[in-house]
Amino acid sequence: MFAGCGKQSGEENGLTPVTLSEVAHSIFYAPQYVAIENGYFEEEGIKLTLVNSAGADKVMTALISGDADIGFMGSEASIYVYVEGSSDYAVNFAQLTQRAGNFLVGREADEGFQWEDLKGKKVLGGRAGGMPQMVFEYILKKNGIDPKKDLAIDQSINFGLTAAAFMEGDADYTVEFEPFATKIELQGAGKVVASLGVDSGYVPYTAYCAKQSYYMEHEDVIQGFTNAIQKGLDFVNSHSAEEIASVIAPQFAETEIDTIAAIVERYLTQDTWKTDLVFSKESFELLQDILTEAGELEEKVPYEDLVTTEYAEKAAEKMK
Repeated sequence: MFAGCGKQSGEENGLTPVTLSEVAHSIFYAPQYVAIENGYFEEEGIKLTLVNSAGADKVMTALISGDADIGFMGSEASIYVYVEGSSDYAVNFAQLTQRAGNFLVGREADEGFQWEDLKGKKVLGGRAGGMPQMVFEYILKKNGIDPKKDLAIDQSINFGLTAAAFMEGDADYTVEFEPFATKIELQGAGKVVASLGVDSGYVPYTAYCAKQSYYMEHEDVIQGFTNAIQKGLDFVNSHSAEEIASVIAPQFAETEIDTIAAIVERYLTQDTWKTDLVFSKESFELLQDILTEAGELEEKVPYEDLVTTEYAEKAAEKMK
């Protein structure tokens, strides 16, 4: 568990406690950590507790059980719960990232890498039905590669442990988030050969959601939370990688600040973060296309049921 206090004490009277369950603790989510470290949640009357649940399925479980108030993950999880017929399903209110945040790591540098080079190879992939794996398969299919026949994708290793397995010699390639991709490079065990974020195009990769019952009682909290994230997003979009790294460094104590800056620069360069948090219908339909193509969704669900844009729109307007 990561206590979301940073530069603030989180002990002031009048703050509303909010537990946020995140899918992973990654520099990919830099705007969120800027909001924590710069005290933006306190400014909005929120005392935030951040929990790394390590996987979208686990985040959704925490949300449904009441262990978390807000979930941060791929929105596919909210679609699955809706399709299962839950009466108190999760509704997405803010989209943070617009590209995939993971990278394909090979054993050595390969400036001429082509996706067809994966044919006949073994790759450490992600959980079936999760965004990392589905976007990976989406890219493979775009390049005329059959994920089931043309290569071997190992999906048996738990999220967060694939980098260690790769460094121990398992597989030819691995799909990794940061800081794991860079750590593999720094240890001389491999090199990033492709960005899934670049090659998949704009994808609504991660968003914030809450159960309908939570909205009914805490609309002001949802708005304050969204305002805080928008402030973090504005900071990231208006500062250098070095400045961002200096702010979020306490969240990644085991990573050198120069490494953090290099990772942030990598994400900035590929246009990872949105300028606002509005989750558009076009993005939601693209997500459903990816789910359908992956065989995880038989019939599309209504955008209006699973997405609300009012909080993000108000947050963006407030920051103008």
